[in-house]
Amino acid sequence: MPTKFTSPIFITKPLSPKKKNILKSFENIIDSGWFTNMGPQHSLFEKKLSEYLGTPNISVFNNGTLALITALKALDLPKSSEVITTPFTFAATPHAIVWNGLNPVFADIDPKTMTLSPQAIEKAITPHTSAILPVHVYGFPCNVEEINKIAKKHKLKVIYDGAHAFTTKLKRKSICTWGDITMLSFHSTKLFNSIEGGALVYNNDFLSDKIHELRNFGIKKFDNIEKIKEGIKTKDLINSIGINGKLNEFQAAWGIETLPLVEPEQKKRKLISEKYKNELKNLDFIKVPDFPKDVSNSMQYFPILCEGKRDALYEKLLEYNVYSRKYFYPLCSNFSYYKNLPSANRDNLTIANTLANQVLCLPFYGDLAKRDCEKIKQICEIIKEIK
Repeated sequence: MPTKFTSPIFITKPLSPKKKNILKSFENIIDSGWFTNMGPQHSLFEKKLSEYLGTPNISVFNNGTLALITALKALDLPKSSEVITTPFTFAATPHAIVWNGLNPVFADIDPKTMTLSPQAIEKAITPHTSAILPVHVYGFPCNVEEINKIAKKHKLKVIYDGAHAFTTKLKRKSICTWGDITMLSFHSTKLFNSIEGGALVYNNDFLSDKIHELRNFGIKKFDNIEKIKEGIKTKDLINSIGINGKLNEFQAAWGIETLPLVEPEQKKRKLISEKYKNELKNLDFIKVPDFPKDVSNSMQYFPILCEGKRDALYEKLLEYNVYSRKYFYPLCSNFSYYKNLPSANRDNLTIANTLANQVLCLPFYGDLAKRDCEKIKQICEIIKEIK
């Protein structure tokens, strides 16, 4: 009989840099007097991320949602046009579409990868469609090659929500290199964090100045202080209508100090993943989704599918002080704001509705690898209590 954990086992635990390192960085920022407005830490953070991910252009933001809103804005999509997306995602994905004055159109997902189905995308395209916004769910990459073909055929923009896909690679190439723009999230619930934060990754150099302006109130990007002075004199400083999406120096420093911790954390999570799989392999009511062989797992989450017993398992784990997450449940298409859209009809989203009632993410963070994943074994013993 399993015993109740005395302290809660949460779904995740954020990576934190060593206190002495981060406090020293914070002290240097305080002494400099440059706390925000794209200072040296901000620039260094972008440089290190670009090198780490192997991507040519990256712009960091104060959160992933504003980054995604900005990505849609930067592509100049026609007002009130349609953007095809998945209902199997966090609310920020369709919300970003609506905030841009665009109309979300939900399409069904692939049963194996849980990402947007290319066949469903093709079916959802109308003369009003301007873009596709797929999500790399749990780090599973979308079928980027097929989506690219569809986008070219219909002349559509592609913006990927890569909130779960930090370090994910397809055929040894960063998943962020696909599409027009990819959004990354650096929220504390993610594998890599800057407390709050996010970024846009893109291949087209032309987007750099535009994204810079949009995240900084529309202020024109200048290369040096002399050009800034010249811009002020000519009153040519505000070049477009932007927002405040800037990441401050303290969070940039946190991200810089946390980046080297990602790879060791992923190694620990790989051990945990293998332990879960081994312990759960003989349970007929549980399925663990498999990553394709040519994909590197970002180790963001550990989802399982529980047919008919998900809610009972969720409650059972809570009894033992274990916090799992029904992620993503309910579907975005079932939210009150979206449920009356024609594309939100359950008959249009049969696979998404089925999987939303089965999925459960289990606790997944490096500290659980201690003592040969002892706590993971205990969690699995609780799961085995379900009949």
